[in-house]
Amino acid sequence: MITRAQCKRIIDLATAHGKGECDGIEVTISASDLATSRFANNEMTQNQSPYAVAVSVRAVVDGRQARISANDTTPAGVRRLVDNAIVAARLLEKDPELLPLYSPSAAGHVCIPVNQYDARTARCGASERARAVAAIIAVARASKLNASGVFATGSHVTAIGNSEGLFGFHRRTEAECSITMTGPDSSGWSKDNQTRASLIDARSLAEIAAKKALASANPIEIPAGRYDVILEPAAVLDLLGFLWQDFTGTSVTDKLSCFLDKVGQKMLGDNITIVDDVTNQAQAGEPFDGEGLPRKTIVLVENGVIANLVHGRRSAARFGVQPTGHGLPEPSTYGEAPLNVVVSGGNTSLDEMIRTSEKAILLTRVWYVREVDPMTKIVTGMTRDGTFLVENGKVTAGVKNLRFNVSLIDMLNKVVALGRTQRTSGEETYPAVVPAMKVADFNFASTTRF
Repeated sequence: MITRAQCKRIIDLATAHGKGECDGIEVTISASDLATSRFANNEMTQNQSPYAVAVSVRAVVDGRQARISANDTTPAGVRRLVDNAIVAARLLEKDPELLPLYSPSAAGHVCIPVNQYDARTARCGASERARAVAAIIAVARASKLNASGVFATGSHVTAIGNSEGLFGFHRRTEAECSITMTGPDSSGWSKDNQTRASLIDARSLAEIAAKKALASANPIEIPAGRYDVILEPAAVLDLLGFLWQDFTGTSVTDKLSCFLDKVGQKMLGDNITIVDDVTNQAQAGEPFDGEGLPRKTIVLVENGVIANLVHGRRSAARFGVQPTGHGLPEPSTYGEAPLNVVVSGGNTSLDEMIRTSEKAILLTRVWYVREVDPMTKIVTGMTRDGTFLVENGKVTAGVKNLRFNVSLIDMLNKVVALGRTQRTSGEETYPAVVPAMKVADFNFASTTRF
């Protein structure tokens, strides 16, 4: 994996080469050696261990900017990349909102260190992943089910620097296990994503997926309509992920946010608090943003009140406020994003949510979720891999999957119970820290045959 010193040499070379030819050079380096073991039909199917590194150069020339990326990290390749970025910038129209490159001498430039690197995870090899996969397959065979999925381990590096003297470097490790168990007419799913492989228990995840697949066999059909729902954390994440971009200044400027002109107003339930916090122990992000600014902890929602937006430098200049350190690499049409979301939870366990429900639907996960109306935040999607009927405090049957149409704003006004927060990984958005939720009056629009 590329080292801090190697990143610094590349950035110093690029900024020195561009000196005198442009108004500023910014360099971003990203690298990954995430290795993946795939399995299907109760067999290991693939081991791959790619290593990728990319250098991205942004050149600022006379009010213009351009960004060009390449994977050639040789001195000649870096110089050529800088030359091409400068040429490209000169060909573009002037950007009236373009700001000078960020300087680390700016007031408040203190990046809070976050440690998300685990040497054991970085060293984890194919044989260790194979043992985890073997444990998963053993559970599947014992349950007469078919297992498929992935087990991945590796590390990531992000570095940024510019001709103003900025330099930032961050490395983290990652481990992820995703399992789908299938039977003749049912399926179950479980997934975990952590910064340390030792935190992932592949056998336990397999047992969860197998239990769901077995319990959802011979599913019954129930009529569409409004039900209380119990959303496991993955289902919560893949729904709420469609809200994250609405908390950005750029989305408000572009009039695409459902929170347009709503900062300071109560929009959600009293029990909903959402924070973007890179220092949370369950999070895994860089302590700086796409322009090198330190990320600040920002309260987005406090007891249902829309408290703040996140801003990159360009968005902050438009609003006349200080940037929050959430900018994406310039130029960007999205502007900024909250990438380290933490949704506050409660103390109600999933078992207690079930036990206290007279009639409800339990959802393991959702999929194929799409936005229908951006201003009311209506989304549609399907249930998948473990949908259950709860009656009189017990799970009584698997249910054929259902299509839902729900407003996320409406949903977050009808949360009647919250579980403890946990790092959660889904399929529709990046990992976040969220709880399980019990929600009243959740709208299922139609049924399916599976």
